[in-house]
Amino acid sequence: MTATYDRFDTVNQSAHNGTTTIEQAILEAIAEARQTCELSGDGSPNCAVAWDIVEELQAEKSHKQQAKQRKTSLESFCDMHPEALECLIYDV
Repeated sequence: MTATYDRFDTVNQSAHNGTTTIEQAILEAIAEARQTCELSGDGSPNCAVAWDIVEELQAEKSHKQQAKQRKTSLESFCDMHPEALECLIYDV
């Protein structure tokens, strides 16, 4: 169980540093969850924690994808009307 928590902390730190992609982290977490469940048993708390970590990583990936796709109403307006005063960008 400690190794699982350590991996989760490492993945979080690596994601901020840009060294590990979220997809790689998910694959590593799945492999570790399978190994943990084989060693501890499918009904063990360690197995449940390992799969919870996989689920959290997948949810984070989903949230990041949704955040990239969302545009504010101003961004949508500026896409359609780039010459509008609200959309002009000035260098100060």
